[in-house]
Amino acid sequence: MKHPHPVIAVVGPCAAGKSTLISGLSSHGYKARHVAQEHSFVPDMWEKMVDPDLLIYLDVSYQVSNQRTGTKLKFSIFQKQRERLEHAREHADLIINTDHLQPEQVLTEVLDVL
Repeated sequence: MKHPHPVIAVVGPCAAGKSTLISGLSSHGYKARHVAQEHSFVPDMWEKMVDPDLLIYLDVSYQVSNQRTGTKLKFSIFQKQRERLEHAREHADLIINTDHLQPEQVLTEVLDVL
């Protein structure tokens, strides 16, 4: 570990559950940060800004992302987010597809790893 207490970075496309997971981890005493990697042109921004002990990539399909937000994000924008996340996905310590999981299930899976 690089830090006395694990520092966790959470990345993923919009509506993957990043904020919910971070809130849950924080309530358990973990330092978790959202890195808006999906909006950045800097491929390793997650590393430069957080230098995490653990990088978590939450994945979500285009269809579920739109269902969760109640909007119709253009597919091209969703694809651009995924492209911007490629470096983080390649370096992720944990990848979770959240399409069919409740927020509590995602949190439990991460806590089990921690």
